[in-house]
Order: sequence, then C-alpha cells, then structure tokens
Amino acid sequence: MAGMELEVEIPEGVEVEFKENTVIVKGKLGELTREFPPHPVKISKKNNSILLSIDSDKRRQKAVLGTCRGYIQNMIRGASEGITYKLKIVYSHFPMSIKVQGNTLLIENFLGEKYPRKTKILENVSVDVKGHDVTVTGVDKENVAQTAANLEQATRIRRLDPRVFQDGIYIVEKDGKEIK
Repeated sequence: MAGMELEVEIPEGVEVEFKENTVIVKGKLGELTREFPPHPVKISKKNNSILLSIDSDKRRQKAVLGTCRGYIQNMIRGASEGITYKLKIVYSHFPMSIKVQGNTLLIENFLGEKYPRKTKILENVSVDVKGHDVTVTGVDKENVAQTAANLEQATRIRRLDPRVFQDGIYIVEKDGKEIK
C-alpha cells in the first residue's frame, strides 16, 4: 500500500508541540489544544511544517487525513490571526436590543416578547455589539462559529410567515468570507 502525505506550513511566531496524539498550538493570541484519534493519522514535524501521513489508500482514511489537516490549519490561523464572525440585527416590527451579561447574551423585545431570549457565549469568545452590527471573535474557530450559530438560532421564527416576519440576527460574514 502506498499511503498519502499532507503538509501544513507553520508561520513565524507560532509554536507547535506534539504529545502522543495531542497537538498544542501556541501563537500571539493564545493557545489551542486538540486530541486526534491515534490510529489512522501519524503526525510528525519536519523543518517549518507539520507532516500528516497515512499508510492506506482507502477513501475513508484519506478523508480523516484531510480533516486533521483542516483542524490543524484552523488552530494555527486562530492562534496567530484570530477568527471573526459578523452578524447583523434586523427588525421591522419591534426594536430589538442585545446585551452581553457575562457568558450570556440577552435578546430583548424580539417580536415584542415580554421575556428576553438568552443564548450562551462559549469560552474564550468575545461578543461586541455596536448598533445593528454584532462581532463574534476568538481563537478557537469551533467556539466562535457555535456562538454565532447560537445567536442566529435564538432568533429563529416559528409559526409565522418568514416573508413577512424577517426579524432576527443573521450571519453576514464568516471569517472574512461574505455570505450572500
């Protein structure tokens, strides 16, 4: 069996350490740790890059290899540059307001509701509200994306016509890529 190898470049200012199946990435913005499954992917360091390899040519093994590479690339990018999601507050019927209280986000007066809707802000993620714009930033891409998704889902409208009631909080930019 031939196998396959993939390489991930390590930029300046980023340190990568390996401990058995755990990868630790340290950058100027923070430190990220992730544990990978032990069997299919072998992780090693070569000069200024990380070498990921598998022994098999099976499709599933190749998929796991690509996924591991994506995780490591996201960790390096998050630790060095940070991850940013942008959301937009949209309302036409009732003026909605958002407040950050610790690790909880309160959405008040959504569709004129008496009690505020609450959503959780995950660890190492900061939420900044300025007018109708919400910026979610952090080091871990998964936590930033999940916090943005939690915000969007908290204002999901059920049992009303979505053509009329378009109020809500919507993701407009995912880490520099605009959503159309």
